[in-house]
Amino acid sequence: MKHNLEELVNTPALSAWLDDNVPQLGSGPLQVDLISGGFSNVVIGLNRGGPSMVLRRPPATPPPGAERTVLREARMLSALDQTNVPHPKCFGACEDAGLIGAPFYVMEKVEGWSAQIVDGVTTYPAPFDKAPCGYRVPYAVVDALVALANVDYKAIGLEGFGKPDRYLERQVDRWATQLASYKEKYDYPGRELPGYELVESWLRANTPANYEVGIIHGDVGTPNMLFAEDLPCRVKALIDWELTTIGDPLVDLGWFLGGLRDERMPDVGTSSLNDTSHWPSRQELIRYYGAGTGRDMSHFDYYLVLARFKAGCIMEYKVAQAAIGKLDKEAGEFFSGIVLDCFASAAEIVKRIG
Repeated sequence: MKHNLEELVNTPALSAWLDDNVPQLGSGPLQVDLISGGFSNVVIGLNRGGPSMVLRRPPATPPPGAERTVLREARMLSALDQTNVPHPKCFGACEDAGLIGAPFYVMEKVEGWSAQIVDGVTTYPAPFDKAPCGYRVPYAVVDALVALANVDYKAIGLEGFGKPDRYLERQVDRWATQLASYKEKYDYPGRELPGYELVESWLRANTPANYEVGIIHGDVGTPNMLFAEDLPCRVKALIDWELTTIGDPLVDLGWFLGGLRDERMPDVGTSSLNDTSHWPSRQELIRYYGAGTGRDMSHFDYYLVLARFKAGCIMEYKVAQAAIGKLDKEAGEFFSGIVLDCFASAAEIVKRIG
């Protein structure tokens, strides 16, 4: 998605605001550059002679809710400054959309590497792309998730940030409703999704009755993390907090472990997006997370199945877009395969565990 930097930054107005709110950036002429930009947010580099920082804001034509989302991100990052969760420090936020055209916040620029998705495959820089160093990557991710799960969200001022009551009970309806919405939104009649009905009914019947409330990142994956350049592998910052809320943190772990090897099903392949053959198994990381958080992991299959169900429901919109010509045919076929695999793999777990 192309962005015009002049549409995104009013340099004189922003400079004045930075003088008053982020003096740590320096006092020289403000230099800005576009680092990245997509449909829901834009990241802009800031330099005034001090430490480099980044500004995050919605695009010039924002999707619904983007302005509220960026301020929620700022609130979460500011609250996490009181914790040991690896994250970019937030230096200030501006709710006034009139200043540069949208609300924004300024955060630390964390140096590090992220996994990249190239031709539909997640890639890692050497030496983290293979054993033995690659084996440590998912442990580093789980270390970050353990730190997040152990935060008392009320103690850091996030009471009221989300709606944790009946969070798990709402999940199936939430994603099933989104899947059904594509019919009206895209004039998409839908298609047969083998395994969907089995998975939906199993989730409804097996929702854990109790869970420990905590912070959810919402989009856990190695492309949404910054890792240290040196060994041992460790996460320097969780980034892209657009979907953060308060609920059951095990949802994050279920999302991350969905494509990993399962010791109970050695004949079942892992995600085609990620070569995890040199990574530990789901069970190793489940035990590691449980040891770090003290949480009961006996119902974790629910979270694995929920993650696959959620991913399938969400990504079917790409198939719907391709069906009406809003997305090219090749992309539609790519996402079609992912969706079918989500429901098939979830159904396989359900069948095997009974």
